[in-house]
Amino acid sequence: MRILISADMEGATGVTWTDDVVPGTAQWQRFRRLFTEDVNATIAGLHHGGATDVLVNEAHSSQRNLLLEDLDARVRMLTGRHKPLSMMQGVESGVDGVAFIGYHAGAGEDGVLAHTYLENQITGVWLDGVPASEGRLNSVLAAEYGVPVLMVSGDDKTCEDARDYAPDAIGVAVKECVSRYAAICIPPERTSAMLRLAAERAMARAGRTEPQVAPHRIEVEFDATHLAQAAAVVPTVEQTGIRKIGFEAPDMTGAMKAFKVVTAIAAGAVQGSYG
Repeated sequence: MRILISADMEGATGVTWTDDVVPGTAQWQRFRRLFTEDVNATIAGLHHGGATDVLVNEAHSSQRNLLLEDLDARVRMLTGRHKPLSMMQGVESGVDGVAFIGYHAGAGEDGVLAHTYLENQITGVWLDGVPASEGRLNSVLAAEYGVPVLMVSGDDKTCEDARDYAPDAIGVAVKECVSRYAAICIPPERTSAMLRLAAERAMARAGRTEPQVAPHRIEVEFDATHLAQAAAVVPTVEQTGIRKIGFEAPDMTGAMKAFKVVTAIAAGAVQGSYG
């Protein structure tokens, strides 16, 4: 059995604020280790449950945060930016399941460091009319390749969200949200044990399913009018409100590639403190 881990950082053990996840800070260096420990615990559980090959897609920010030298020797790691399928690169390679590790709640929702792709500029994302976190978007992309979501880790709000988009996945809440920048955290010794057990149990659901290919519509709301105007220069994107855009695609792969373009343009349109 071949398994993909899509590893984000905001939902990792102990992470509660910006400096914990921004490359270059002392706190980031500290939490790189805890992030790596979360992934290692998941790898161990997946292998114990029957996985024969595990690919980790490093999916946070620069996508160069995990410590390769400290990873379980049985794993392969995909690191670096500008992957065609971004956080889900590898899902197209014939894997039998995917684990979302270190995930977080979506933009406009309650949760530790909640956002969708952009840290602040996006205030809401909807997929086919339903509020969509990165987890929801990525789960629909996985389904298009016939890959089930096996487990999801993050704060309690992340796990609550996952129960809606992947009800059969095992949720692991490594912390309890108090606010955007505060949480009740569990020490890594305990979260590692939780992740190992969950990953081992989750392997019982591993196995390809029938691909679910369908057209999709994504809508994005920004926190400023000029971001919507900037994104609407893309020929397939329409401005539907003063701060909102929308677009359609024949499948989720196309929708997510268009979403990447929209977020890249919006990020580039931010200028300083008044961006």
